[in-house]
Amino acid sequence: MTVFENLPFWIIFLTSVCLFAAASEIGHRLGVRDGGEANIATLEASILGLLALMLSFTFAMAVTRFDDRREALLKESNAIGTAALRARLLPAPHNAACVTLLREYIGVRVELAKAISQPAPIEKAISRSNAIQESLWKEAKAVASKDTGMVPTGLFIQALNDVFDAQESRLTAFRLRVPRIVFLALYGIAAVGIGFSGYASGLEKRKWRRPVYIVNLLAASVILLIQDIDRPDSGSVRVDTQPIMDTAEALANDRMDVDPSPARYR
Repeated sequence: MTVFENLPFWIIFLTSVCLFAAASEIGHRLGVRDGGEANIATLEASILGLLALMLSFTFAMAVTRFDDRREALLKESNAIGTAALRARLLPAPHNAACVTLLREYIGVRVELAKAISQPAPIEKAISRSNAIQESLWKEAKAVASKDTGMVPTGLFIQALNDVFDAQESRLTAFRLRVPRIVFLALYGIAAVGIGFSGYASGLEKRKWRRPVYIVNLLAASVILLIQDIDRPDSGSVRVDTQPIMDTAEALANDRMDVDPSPARYR
C-alpha cells in the first residue's frame, strides 16, 4: 500500500501543495531571522538536484511496474489464444469441451479487466477462473490418460500451464506498488529542498514566492502523476486491455466448428 492510496487525487495534490508551501514559508522566515550574507547557491542547487534525482527514480519505478502490468496482460492474452488453438487438435469430445471452457475463461478475464477497481468482483472473477482452470486440467488429464503423445496432447498441456502461470503473473504485477518508504523519502526530500529555497531567499532578501511556488506546483504535479501511474485500480493511467479483448472477440467470432469425429485428427 502506498501513501494516500485510498484518497482522491485532488486531495493528494492539495495536501502536497500545502505541505510544500508551508515548508517554503517556514524556510523563508528562518532565513529572514538569521539574516547576514551567505553564499549557499551551490548547496541550494545540490538539494534541488537531489530532489530531481529522487523524482526521476520514483517515476521510473512506477513506469516499470506499469510496463510489467501491460506485459503480463499481453502474455496472458497470447497464452489463452495459443491454448485455444491447440485445444482444437485434441480428440473428441475433449476438443469441444476445452475450447468452450477457454471461451468462458477469457470472458472471465475480460470481466476482471473491467472490474479492476472493485475488490468484490475481482475476488469473484479469480475464484471463477480457478474453477475453470480445474475443469481444464481435468480434461487435460483425461486426454493424457488416453493419448500420451507429445502432439497434440503434450503441446496442449504445455499451453495450459502457460495459461495458469499467466494468471499468477498478472495478479502479481497488479499488486506491485512503489514501496511506501520511497514515497515518504520523496516527500521528505521535496519538503526540505523547497524549504531550503525559501531559506536562501530569506537570507538574500530577494523576491522569492513566484519561483519557489512554481517549483512547489511542479513537484506536487509530478508526485501526483507518479501516484496515478502506481494505481492500477483507480488511476487515470491504466493498462490498455485491448489485447485480451481482441483475443476474446476472436474466440467468440470463430465459427470454425470443432469436429467431434476423431478421424479428423488422424
